[in-house]
Amino acid sequence: MQFRLQYSTEARDVLKNLEQTDPKKYRKVSKTLALIETNLRHPGLQTHKYDDLFGSNGEEVFEAYLENKTPAAFRVFWYYGTGQGVITILAITPHP
Repeated sequence: MQFRLQYSTEARDVLKNLEQTDPKKYRKVSKTLALIETNLRHPGLQTHKYDDLFGSNGEEVFEAYLENKTPAAFRVFWYYGTGQGVITILAITPHP
């Protein structure tokens, strides 16, 4: 199933900032977002439920890997959006 992505203000701001300040990381984020859009089961995403965060209406949030085994590796946090076939990107952030 193909999904349509929508972005929180925070996620959109992070994307804009990465595009200007870290083109290499921006390309990695773009690749990860493309996989989320087209193939949530891709093994490289290592998608799993994230128990400590919820969407704006209490939705279950999932975490997808952008990088692995990297200091401050980035993660994409998302949830199924308000409409069918919609995923909301909640945050794009380094993993502590």
